[in-house]
Amino acid sequence: MHPLSPAQLLGYLALVLGVSGFLQRDDRRLKLLVSAECFVLVAHFALLGRPSASTSALVSGFRTGLSAWYRSAWLAAAAVAATVGLAVAVGTTGAGWIPVAGSSLGGVALFTLRGIPMRLVVLVSTFCWLVNDVLAGSIGGTVLESLIATASITTMVRMALAARAEGAAETEGAAG
Repeated sequence: MHPLSPAQLLGYLALVLGVSGFLQRDDRRLKLLVSAECFVLVAHFALLGRPSASTSALVSGFRTGLSAWYRSAWLAAAAVAATVGLAVAVGTTGAGWIPVAGSSLGGVALFTLRGIPMRLVVLVSTFCWLVNDVLAGSIGGTVLESLIATASITTMVRMALAARAEGAAETEGAAG
C-alpha cells in the first residue's frame, strides 16, 4: 500500500492524536485524546481490510471516552463483551483476535485502574495493537504504537519520580 494512501494518511492522523494523548499526565486528557485516535482508527483499519481491528477500535473509542468520566467494572465488562461480540460477528479468526485482546485489556484498565497501574495494563494493550499494526501493514499505526509505548514508559517514570519527590518533601517537612 502506498505510504500516502487515504488509509495510511488516517493512520498518521491517529499517530498525532495518540502520541499527544500518551504524553499527558492527566488521565482525563489522555482518555479524550485516545478516544479521538480510536475513531480515526476505525476508518483506517476498515480501509486496510481489518474488520476486527476496526470494530475493536470503534468500541475502544466509545469506552475510552466514557472512561474519562466513569469508573465501573460493569462498564469494563460491557466493553469487553461488545468487543468480543463484534469480533465474532465479523468472523474474526487467528491474528484478528490480537486487537480484540488489546482492546479488552485497555477497557478493563481504563474503567477500573488509575495512574501508573492503568498505564501498565494499557502498555500491554499497546503491544497487542503493535503486533496487529505490523501484520496489517499500517505504517502510522506501527509508528503510533511504538511511540505510545515509549511515551507511556516515559510518562510512568516521570509520574513515579514526581511521587517519590513529593513523598520525600512530605517526609522532610514532617521531620523539620
